[in-house]
Amino acid sequence: MTQKVDDLILRAEGLLTKLETFLLPKEPAVNWNAIAWRWVGKNGIGTLCPIEHPHQMQLENIQFVDTQKKEIVRNTRQFLQGLTANNVLLTGARGTGKSSLVKALLTAFSNQGLRLIEVEKHDLVHLPEIVSLIRNRPEKFIIYCDDLTFEANDIAYKALKVVLDGSLASTSDNVLVYATSNRKNLMPEFLADNLATAHADGEVRPSDTIEEKTALAERFGLWLSFYAFDQNEYLTIAANWLKTFDLDFDEAARKAALQFTYTRGARSGRVAYQFARDYAGRLKLHE
Repeated sequence: MTQKVDDLILRAEGLLTKLETFLLPKEPAVNWNAIAWRWVGKNGIGTLCPIEHPHQMQLENIQFVDTQKKEIVRNTRQFLQGLTANNVLLTGARGTGKSSLVKALLTAFSNQGLRLIEVEKHDLVHLPEIVSLIRNRPEKFIIYCDDLTFEANDIAYKALKVVLDGSLASTSDNVLVYATSNRKNLMPEFLADNLATAHADGEVRPSDTIEEKTALAERFGLWLSFYAFDQNEYLTIAANWLKTFDLDFDEAARKAALQFTYTRGARSGRVAYQFARDYAGRLKLHE
């Protein structure tokens, strides 16, 4: 009797396994003809959704970050040529061109096989799955994380650490991570973190908590820092953007550009671009 019950249980488990396989949603096919994707959840599973119209930024339109531009372009060229290259962390002031540089790389090098995958912070736990999906592809992929910061109890950073440094499995040669952040330390630091500091015979031993929080940023091999623009730099960028709208940067435009910063409380490349769009639109509306 016991044997019959065991056999029935085994058969039932086998049927349930087959039923689960049949009912689970199938992973949608990835459109590999695209040049950029966004990782999103769909039908209960994650997938790479193509970005039909990527923002076409030009490297020459990103100004006053020449050193940073030169370094990230060099690193990307090494990557595309199959040479060793580093993951990149772009940190610093808002609106100074960090995200624009990454987007401009796609515009400049997509014809050489560069591809971009945008991953939101809360989806970083899926990074191993994403890397596994693209590991055997011939293209070169940049996994792009914008405005990357973590909360104190956020576990997503552990998945990022694995991809940056590798686990027992080696990292993929066709994948790099480019991340932007407004702060260099991606994890928040608290006064309490220092309370565990030990003192022994005059030697100071910082808390392991601080070590863990700073270790994530150190896993990026290339750090690029960005700084706020002064007034002249802001006006030069505004003039450049107005030129893309076929407008001259005359005295009226200069005054309008300065007035625009008063309403925003900042001078940055982003504010200059927003001014140019606003000013060009208003002029053509009056026409």
